[in-house]
Amino acid sequence: MTITTLWIHPFNGIAGDMTLGALIDAGADPGQIRSDLERLNVDGWTLNVTDIFRNGIGAKNVTVDADEGHVHRTAKDIIELVGAAQLPDRVVARATAVFTALAGAEGHVHRTDPATVHFHEVGGIDAIVDVVGSCLALEQLGVDQIVVAPVAVGQGIAKSAHGLIPNPAPATVRLLEGVPVRGLDVRVELTTPTGAALVVALANAYGPMPSMVVEASGFGAGDNELDGHPNLLHVVLGESEALPSEVLTVLETNIDDLTGEYAAHAVAQLMQAGALDAWVTPVSMKKGRPALTLSALVDPIEAERIGGVLLEETGSIGYRSTGVDRTALDRVVETVEVDGHPIRVKLTQSSTKAEYDDVAAAAAATGRPARDIAREAEGAASPPTFPH
Repeated sequence: MTITTLWIHPFNGIAGDMTLGALIDAGADPGQIRSDLERLNVDGWTLNVTDIFRNGIGAKNVTVDADEGHVHRTAKDIIELVGAAQLPDRVVARATAVFTALAGAEGHVHRTDPATVHFHEVGGIDAIVDVVGSCLALEQLGVDQIVVAPVAVGQGIAKSAHGLIPNPAPATVRLLEGVPVRGLDVRVELTTPTGAALVVALANAYGPMPSMVVEASGFGAGDNELDGHPNLLHVVLGESEALPSEVLTVLETNIDDLTGEYAAHAVAQLMQAGALDAWVTPVSMKKGRPALTLSALVDPIEAERIGGVLLEETGSIGYRSTGVDRTALDRVVETVEVDGHPIRVKLTQSSTKAEYDDVAAAAAATGRPARDIAREAEGAASPPTFPH
């Protein structure tokens, strides 16, 4: 099956305005984007799109003129604005994911609750227009999946509302954990927190341009002229085979002094902490020492936190982190009753599986064999209809 794929090439970094500009250059209608943005309960802004050249390459430059004010919106406020605007479901989901990622990074850096992170009025309007506008453009272009090449970042010191800060900004670095990046010898902020949030929230995979039939391409221009570096973001749109649906991270560490009981406990704690899966593999280390590799499959955003649990539970001095693609069938969970006991049943296109913990609890309470309870629960579940 072929679907519409967007390849984002941040060879000189990425920002929200550059993303929107590149998508418009690739064919998205700025007039329709403006019209859709007016559904948001946000006044006092103008979206300007102009043609510009960077190193001889034509591109779209997007700017947002906003009235200065004293309103401070939290990330929660912005997400509620987006949800109330009657925009397409995929636009709402994508924009919400971006602002959630951005708020999480800013909250971590400033040691505050992500839901209460404030976006100043002008910056907030910029972020709203750039992010929601980009998600509207993706929907116009029919983009189903996004692949992102390594993200370029600068170095040195940059100015911010808080004074001088490292470049790339701390929030940008936090967001790019688990993302392929490359540093350039440029003392300018090449990738902004908003640009990084767009990458981590929307990318389905990272790497070079996938095999695809190219249908369109575009360039979005940053505001600064850089010596020797075209301040551009490149996007390519085309038809390709569907990619794995999720980009995840595997954390693992080798340990030679952990008993089986404590390894099992560590797996349980990793799952409780939010790991999508966790497992133990016997290995042989140097000098023939028998050992275990403890692994956890996690969302990249949760990698640092769950990595801390991995270290605490094993006593290891470090762990490895590897990006992986996971292909997963659509699934639903239905709850049925067996002898008055609720049993969750997970159903996919190819399998029906009763939840073991529920089966075990019902077996203990009724005295019936667990396998009989599982079979009865699975037989009682209604086969769902999945899209092709």
